[in-house]
Amino acid sequence: MRLLISFSICLLCLSLSSQDSWNIEANDIDPNNYYGVTVANGVVGIVSSPEPLKVKDVVLNGTYDYYQRGRVSNILKTFNHVNMNLDIDRHRIGPSTIENYRQTLNMKEAALETRFDVPGKASVKTTMMSLRHLPYTAMTIVEITAKKDIEITPMSVIEAPNHLNDVRNYYAEIDRPHVKIPLMTSVGLSPSGRIKVAASNSFIFEEGHGHEPSLIHEDWDYNMHLTKFHKKLKAGQSYSFTVVASTCSSEQYEDPHNEAERLSIYAMLEGKERLLMRHKKAWEELWKSNVTVEGDARVTRDIRFALYHLYSFARKGTAFSLSPMGLSGLGYNGHVFWDTELWMYPPLLMMQPDIAASLLDYRFERLEAAKQNAFAHGYDGAMFPWESAEDGSEDTPVWALTGPFEHHITGCIGWAFWKYYEVTQDKYWLETKGYPVLKEIADFWASRVERNGPGKYDINNVVAADEWAENVDNNAFTNAVAILSLQYATKASEVLGLTANPDWNHVAENIPILKFKDGVIKEHATYKGEEIKQADVNLLAHPLGMVTDADQIRRDLNYYEPVMSPTGPAMGSAILSILYNKLGDANKAADVFSYSYKRNEVPPFGVISEAAGGNNPYFATGAGGMLQAVLSGFGGLDFSAEGIIQNKSSIPSSWKKLIITGVGKDEQRFTVE
Repeated sequence: MRLLISFSICLLCLSLSSQDSWNIEANDIDPNNYYGVTVANGVVGIVSSPEPLKVKDVVLNGTYDYYQRGRVSNILKTFNHVNMNLDIDRHRIGPSTIENYRQTLNMKEAALETRFDVPGKASVKTTMMSLRHLPYTAMTIVEITAKKDIEITPMSVIEAPNHLNDVRNYYAEIDRPHVKIPLMTSVGLSPSGRIKVAASNSFIFEEGHGHEPSLIHEDWDYNMHLTKFHKKLKAGQSYSFTVVASTCSSEQYEDPHNEAERLSIYAMLEGKERLLMRHKKAWEELWKSNVTVEGDARVTRDIRFALYHLYSFARKGTAFSLSPMGLSGLGYNGHVFWDTELWMYPPLLMMQPDIAASLLDYRFERLEAAKQNAFAHGYDGAMFPWESAEDGSEDTPVWALTGPFEHHITGCIGWAFWKYYEVTQDKYWLETKGYPVLKEIADFWASRVERNGPGKYDINNVVAADEWAENVDNNAFTNAVAILSLQYATKASEVLGLTANPDWNHVAENIPILKFKDGVIKEHATYKGEEIKQADVNLLAHPLGMVTDADQIRRDLNYYEPVMSPTGPAMGSAILSILYNKLGDANKAADVFSYSYKRNEVPPFGVISEAAGGNNPYFATGAGGMLQAVLSGFGGLDFSAEGIIQNKSSIPSSWKKLIITGVGKDEQRFTVE
């Protein structure tokens, strides 16, 4: 099986090797082995399809309800408002009537281009964007070139997923002296009926007033309606039009029906060129924070692919967080785990501090729910849920013990809050948002420990970061983040001129980090060398920075790397790559770095799955780990009391130079040669 996986990876590498570092091409598309790529703007995620003029899913961030997937909430799939049909000479095109189907993701402009031919009839090109400057709006540009005299009938379609109820379809044309505005709209209720969801779209024609085609609206059923037009083309003639489409819910607006229509009207009257200009400018700003590997365009492209996804799945000013699968579908129900704070947040804090602030705002706004969770479990302070969704209460399925026992999530959040202050030195933020969270987290850990004597303030009965270790005592990672959380709350008090609770440091000094007789840090009290799901002890060296001695790092690395499961999640090996770099072995670090994500790529774009051979992409957590290996491993970047610093590091012999731009609040530039 491993040989087959390796062979598939090699084929994928070969098929991508000739591409430039900004474009991901999918040319040999097999509909039965297709994992789509996502265009997203931090609010609306649109997942590509192997079918012409279709997309698989449209996901709306920050909107959750209960449907189809057990007794916990799920991120909501909204109306598919960007689907289309196309008839040529009154015959519907589909997978069996086209050829040369190919797709290209332009990461620089966050645009998915799809091309195909209708034999003997026409060539078709579509370009789709989830507009960065308009968080609820998407745009699709369609260009059809006739190979002979033909009649085309393009159709803009809005379809409702099965879980939406009481769907209502509307069509109107707003007549103004210089323009007619067509509006097709659908409104429905989430499965519980609690949330209203709306989507609306409109055409932009380029022919000028009085020459736009006549539109025909057709109501097919409650779950689908369309607007179409007929157009005759001469051989060699090209015809282009644009569809703008907006979606939102009552989670964002009290009246999503009217707001979706207003947003589509706004986009329609802005026009294609202005929308393109502003979208490209917004992404140009994001890409000021970028990574280039001189001498290896393939690795540069892979790194940018990971950055593209994290930039796409989040945005500043929203208080939305990141799920392990981002906005690529319903993976992990769209819930928020430690994957955010420990894996995806660090590269975003380095490259996009404003986006990182939104991830912390998500936790800050749910502090009261975390305090209630601690109260329910008999503790003080705030105990954040393992899986968090809309209101910040525990949303883990009951059968998973991670919900009541994987307490290290609270420490991860404390770690992330302090690191934001270190990077930004924003005392007002620390006073108003950072310290209130850090204080409650410290109070939680002070109440969570069992005070069994000096050096034995034990944290018992937890699920470890290595989740195969259930209901164990004194897990290394859990104890480590508890210690750091207590120390950071004390430091925050000092920065703000407050008197720290002396018990915080007292408790921190007495929480044990267990070791074997040979000095290797012990994963938990009863650990005996069994296979582990993912990195646990090794996380103390990075990203926590608690273990700095090279001999200790080497002992722990040599012990735990052989017992790490080859079927574990992608991000674990990325940590090992960083540690090899800390030990001065850049080429070994490069081998492990490649292993950490290349084996997880799936066709046709190479989006990464959670585990090798997996089928649940896109695994944004893995992208976060991979980017940490680049930024903190090869790049040597780290968080410190002085902000982001660069430690000594090295790059693989096959790389000429690593260039990292736009780092931190001062947009610094770092290089390694």
